Amino acid sequence: MTEPVSLGEAPVSLDDLVAVARAERSVVVGEAAVEAMRASEQWVGSIIEDMRAGKPVEPIYSVNTGFGSLAGRQAFGTAEDAAELSRRLIVSNASGVGRYLDQEVVRAAMLIRAASLTRGYSAVRPELPGTLARMLAAGVHPAVPEYGSLGASGDLIPLAHLAIVLSRPAGEDAEIDSGEAFWDGELMSGVAAMKHAGIERITLRAKEGLALTNGTSFSTAQVALAVADAENLLATAEITAAMSIEALMGFGDAFLPQIHEARGHRGQIESAARIRQLLGDSGLIDGDVDRDPTRRPPQDAYSLRCTPQVLGPVRDTLRFVHGIVETEINAATDNPLVFPDLPAGRSLKAVSGGNFHAEYLAFAADFLSIAVTEIGSIAERRLFRLDDGSLNRGLPDMLVASEKVGMDCGYMLPQYLAAALVSDCKTLAHPDSVDSIPTCANQEDHVSMANNAGRHARQVVANIEAVVGIELLMAAQALELRLAEQDADPSVLSSASRAVLDMLRTTRSADGRAVDHLTQDVVMYPRVRAAIDLVHRGTVVGAVRAVHPPQPA
Repeated sequence: MTEPVSLGEAPVSLDDLVAVARAERSVVVGEAAVEAMRASEQWVGSIIEDMRAGKPVEPIYSVNTGFGSLAGRQAFGTAEDAAELSRRLIVSNASGVGRYLDQEVVRAAMLIRAASLTRGYSAVRPELPGTLARMLAAGVHPAVPEYGSLGASGDLIPLAHLAIVLSRPAGEDAEIDSGEAFWDGELMSGVAAMKHAGIERITLRAKEGLALTNGTSFSTAQVALAVADAENLLATAEITAAMSIEALMGFGDAFLPQIHEARGHRGQIESAARIRQLLGDSGLIDGDVDRDPTRRPPQDAYSLRCTPQVLGPVRDTLRFVHGIVETEINAATDNPLVFPDLPAGRSLKAVSGGNFHAEYLAFAADFLSIAVTEIGSIAERRLFRLDDGSLNRGLPDMLVASEKVGMDCGYMLPQYLAAALVSDCKTLAHPDSVDSIPTCANQEDHVSMANNAGRHARQVVANIEAVVGIELLMAAQALELRLAEQDADPSVLSSASRAVLDMLRTTRSADGRAVDHLTQDVVMYPRVRAAIDLVHRGTVVGAVRAVHPPQPA
């Protein structure tokens, strides 16, 4: 059995997050986290005790004041007001619209919020992250609409839709005001879902409402899942690119290590080395480090020759985004943060700042969208070349050897689909981070739009998974046609291409038919969907790993 992710024991990794989000790995709040949370919780508790005792208490943001531009209007006088403030914040903020976010996004955000609270600066009880952990274990997934977050002041609206399920008012717990959640695949009220799971909803104390809603958890979840998928997508794209290059009998000179070391960029060097490894035992590639190319000049079109110069920057960009995401998963991102160990001369231990501002995530998502769009953009140019009988070095038009030319469209329309998807990505990759619309009476006058950026990044990755899935189908078809054109045995192909071909031709699509070699037109969408699934699940990378393990980054 997989060990649970223990919050407070070690930083949560991207792999941990993916396991919790997709494989339902469990989460526990470790003793170290409980200890870390104690001091800030006790400091706020002492403030509340002073209020109960009738002692004068200065305004402390989010403890006994309103929020945003309302913060300076009035300080509330009773402990009951401070607790009610937490509840009303959640009720008022749960105002999102749109389709419900995927379960994996919600699970990832729940983990991230729990990890943030256990840093010990949020002045909340361990019961809050503990309840999130129990909800994850029981499969209680709040129904969170996709629209509402500005990526600053935290992901207030989506987090409120999470918090309204977790928490309850001090008095009557009206089901109508308990939000919505999925339990056992069924949408129901928050009260019903938590009751089915046997989890008690929490009556919040002072500051706990804002601690639950003020943070970058959903923005981070979107980007984290996007970069995890993008890393697999890039590894797959290097494989399908190598297959296309092999099918087109490309030149090996473009991948010689001397070229890439002369430039010096890490990602480019790594990408060239991977493609060189994938093509190393192919009998169709013209020239290598020990052998002159037979055709002159040995220059392919850019979509083949410049593959390392395009996928290399993608490698480096994803490496940067991965680092940003892992830092943010473990970050304390609410406001104010409470630091009880500030010097004795400072009585106010609650420090107002802006860690809720998700510019890091907005940039990371935007960079990811731009980089992943380029994976698809260069792949689509290879698809066009594979289809074009004047460019594909002797293969049939549209990659179908029809008995009557023109009777079959072959792979004409999948290239159209790839073009449409890449065009969509060019719009989606417009940076969200350069936009800002002031809110809250101009108190919150610059926002990051990181959640929008994260949503767009997820869609970009999904689109380009489809493009690379189409390249998988077309490159496989082209390799088989090349063998027929040369009357050659499959042993002439690289071992990587043979492994992928064996995997693909033993795959069945959802309609039960094999993803086989196309000799005449068939209904295409089942095989396209099957290919996308093979890309998304990492099956293509897995097929090659046995013969060519990925080189360490």
